[in-house]
Amino acid sequence: MSTAITNIILVQPRCGPINSGDSSKLKSLKPTSVLLYSCRKSSFRGGFASITMAEMVKTSAFRTSRDGDEDIRVMDVEHEALPLINGSTRSLSAGIESTLNRLSKWLVSGLFGALIIGRHDIEALWILMGSILNAMLSIALKRILNQERPVSTLRSDPGMPSSHAQSIFFIFSFAIISIVEWMGLNEVSLMISGIALASAIYLTWLRVSQKLHTIPQVVVGAAVGSTFFTLWFLSWNALVMEAFDSSLWVQIIVYLGAAGLCLGFLLYVIRNWFKDER
Repeated sequence: MSTAITNIILVQPRCGPINSGDSSKLKSLKPTSVLLYSCRKSSFRGGFASITMAEMVKTSAFRTSRDGDEDIRVMDVEHEALPLINGSTRSLSAGIESTLNRLSKWLVSGLFGALIIGRHDIEALWILMGSILNAMLSIALKRILNQERPVSTLRSDPGMPSSHAQSIFFIFSFAIISIVEWMGLNEVSLMISGIALASAIYLTWLRVSQKLHTIPQVVVGAAVGSTFFTLWFLSWNALVMEAFDSSLWVQIIVYLGAAGLCLGFLLYVIRNWFKDER
């Protein structure tokens, strides 16, 4: 037979050789055709070798073109699996982003606490007071501007400006200033500061990807947080530091103010942050 048959053939002897009519039928088979021969005798008539058991021959599907040439069709399994792999990857990425967004306030607060403890100076205490006042400013601005979030069903409170972005950029601005103070202005400090800035941008962008804020809301929050830190930091160096060193009353006011703000912020965290986790 001139045409190479590469389909799956299950053989159990019963009948004679394939005639020309059968050969023409084979050429017309579609790619998914399967030939089954059920035979009862132990050999083919016409001198074919005897076959005593069913044999499975692995083959590929075929089809015949107009000029009689055969084309082999190969199923691309990897191509069919790509949508499933891409879907799983997107689902995993979305899960990671959601988790990071939920933990971002704890991560940033932990970083800020480590900076305060690491510095353990009066300037760090002044910055701690500023961070709490910055958070209070964000709440006040939200009530004044009263702009809805992109998806109001996720959070019902106003979204302008983003309090996360405002606090993140306040704290990371302090981190960058601390890095430059400790290491000086060099390539290493610039690289670490760049990583810190990129981290702040990414954590802020998560608020947009999770549909909790619009881009303008996080941009305004980042701008307000950075500006408030700059003004608060400059006020220490220009006004408060000299008065703190020379006046006992200023020291008492600063320490009592820091204690009161920290206590108030702790109560706010207990009432709101843990409620959001439930």
